[in-house]
Amino acid sequence: MSSSPPTAADVARITAQADDVLRNLRITQCYHELSHAVRRLTGPGANWCTFATWASKQAGQTIRKEDVGGAVRTWLGGSADVHSLLAGIAAALRRTGIVRDAASLAGSVMRALDAGAAFDRAAKAVAIGNRMVFEEIGHHFARFLEMMRDGAAVDPGRFAAFEEGLGPGEPPGGQGLLRDAFGAYRDGLGEAAAKARAERLLHANLLIGLHEQTRLQPQIAAALDAAFDADAVRRRLLSELLPAAWLRVRHRLAALFGRQLPLDEAIDALLAGVRREMRRVITATAMTLHLPGGLTLRLGRDLAAAYPATLATLMSPALVALLRRIDPTPDSVAGSGARDWADLPDRMHLIAELFRSYHEWEPLFDPPFTPAQVEAMQAGRRPSGPL
Repeated sequence: MSSSPPTAADVARITAQADDVLRNLRITQCYHELSHAVRRLTGPGANWCTFATWASKQAGQTIRKEDVGGAVRTWLGGSADVHSLLAGIAAALRRTGIVRDAASLAGSVMRALDAGAAFDRAAKAVAIGNRMVFEEIGHHFARFLEMMRDGAAVDPGRFAAFEEGLGPGEPPGGQGLLRDAFGAYRDGLGEAAAKARAERLLHANLLIGLHEQTRLQPQIAAALDAAFDADAVRRRLLSELLPAAWLRVRHRLAALFGRQLPLDEAIDALLAGVRREMRRVITATAMTLHLPGGLTLRLGRDLAAAYPATLATLMSPALVALLRRIDPTPDSVAGSGARDWADLPDRMHLIAELFRSYHEWEPLFDPPFTPAQVEAMQAGRRPSGPL
């Protein structure tokens, strides 16, 4: 890792990287370097970039589409649910004199679904969010570090100039929460007491978390939905299942009776099941956070970690007020599991508990990649080995 922190120009160059996969890897590494640079100023305790390192690394799995397509193919190939749905289509086809076995039907469904395109859309939504947050927040962390280049003493004039680069108002359009967050980081630099400093850091981290999660809401919802065009899939599937002559007859019958035919109903049931499964797979990826040392957090479950001593009870009125806004279970990780990752309050509750519980967990500062992988990505190549 470079001894000098990333600059705003570095952030701009990484943001401009056209390859979604390579850009995500470089964003993750840059967050790691920013995290260490901020730590040299603030002392022990995680800053927002510390957590962003591992969230960005996790986002890379969706961006690279690791495992999700295979999970849907496995579901189509053998689950009891899909067997029942395919049986419904087979029964409707038999009424027209067409006999298809389950394996043949599954192949037709996969071709008609074009599930890869849906996962492409999910990956693109996550890549857009990953870039959007880094372009904004990474840029301002780099500016903050540039302002502090001469040490921990805060020059009021410099900080006022820094604040001018942050617009007023609430997210998604405003940056008032970021202004307050960097003010909390600044105030934490002058705190001699470990507890007061930890509370300043946590307050800053949560303010940035609320800002970025509010801005990310459309991308998160789009990634989880991974919606496909049901009408287009239905047309392709009917073309797979029915000869051309039967397609013409079907249209006449549907118009004559003014209602769906049994085959249409069976196809609708199948498409609803596939949509649910695709959302489940993508949600499972989004709601799993792999941390150093092999620790895996399932974000749909309550966290099991305890608060560090410095944050067990909170004294800062501003921090307590913020937690009242985003944490419905004060001073407890009970109920912290996020039931729906697309629900902003649900997500922020989990994030609040995560930031507080793991604030002093030292492995968060571990490098996300090997030196060889960092060298490859800085040379513009996708690294080899597990990412």
